[in-house]
Amino acid sequence: MQQILSLFVSSALLMSSLFGARLPLPEASALSAEESVLQEADLSLQAPHAILMEASTGTILYEKDSHTSLHPASITKIMTLILIFDALANNSISLDDVVSVSEYAASMGGSQVFLEAGETQTVDTMIKCISIASANDACVAMAEYISGSEEAFVGAMNQRAAELGMQDTHFVNCCGLDTDGHMTSAYDVALMSRELTTRYPQIHDYSTIWMDTITHVTKRGSSEFGLTNTNKLIRQYEYATGLKTGSTNLAKYCLSATAVKDDIELIAVVMAAPDFKVRFQDAAALLNYGFAHCSLYTDANPPTLPELAVTGGTRDAVSLHSEGTFSYLDTAGRNLAEIQTTVQLPEFISAPVTKDQQVGQILYQYNGETLGEVPILCDEDIAKATYSDYLLKVVLKFL
Repeated sequence: MQQILSLFVSSALLMSSLFGARLPLPEASALSAEESVLQEADLSLQAPHAILMEASTGTILYEKDSHTSLHPASITKIMTLILIFDALANNSISLDDVVSVSEYAASMGGSQVFLEAGETQTVDTMIKCISIASANDACVAMAEYISGSEEAFVGAMNQRAAELGMQDTHFVNCCGLDTDGHMTSAYDVALMSRELTTRYPQIHDYSTIWMDTITHVTKRGSSEFGLTNTNKLIRQYEYATGLKTGSTNLAKYCLSATAVKDDIELIAVVMAAPDFKVRFQDAAALLNYGFAHCSLYTDANPPTLPELAVTGGTRDAVSLHSEGTFSYLDTAGRNLAEIQTTVQLPEFISAPVTKDQQVGQILYQYNGETLGEVPILCDEDIAKATYSDYLLKVVLKFL
């Protein structure tokens, strides 16, 4: 027993000398996923405000006076749809839920599907009405169903906008009817379009529908009502996947157009176009420009990560994982097959270790130029070992 205790004391002293020892990590780079690579190009756009963004990275490829606050018309509904899909994602509502239409919702003017007070429709049908026909009445009915009132729902819209960094935006209603103070910018529309399409890609199951029907069931009986997509690019542009149109007297003609080609998803926003044809022409010009100048690198098979040694802990090693998938949008014609990856990790870390603690990074470089990095995180918590833990280890070793 005396030999065991002597060995324990020696081991404890050795471990104590290692406490706090840590191999310094490389400094984190200040790269941003939304770093702009603004291109100077004359696209001869007629609309005074426009922006082109790649969805997965948030890279801005082109912009034209994109931060001016403007009346947004029905592209407001992009944020309304985000909140609807948020509610679906957290299971507070389901697609099969039945929504009753209030008198207030039924009274909405502008674009509508002529829902009547007391009429009921499923959440799924309401999303169709909003996405395809830009129905103001369906928007308000959903706002009331989710938040109790349109006012409360609009408060949530503004909170979500702030979280997304939409600094040019203030919402007053959920559908986009012209109202004092109801404003956003082309840049902010791109931000919320990106959030909707990347977080909830199922929106394209609705936004790509060209024609559909819903059934009104009212006191007068049952009747069919046809829906036709307000986004003509769905039929006119080969790669179109959505997203939302808008037009009012003050807003003029607006569009947030999404399209996918060769796994690249682009968002083209056009605001205050002089007529409906121009908004589609300008959006198509932006999309064509983007697809002609972009290549996307995605690391679908990141390096296998080893376990990392832990000193002074209740366990000797921790397993690791990378945070997300690295994507890089190239506009310079690089050979993306030549991108090199390097796993940067210390030799060990000292306990305590916390789950999701960053301990290194996967570095992505091209000809010595750093393109970006992905953090390497710990899989679990590991507590700092006590003398009792060391004694137990020694005893177990001899047993």
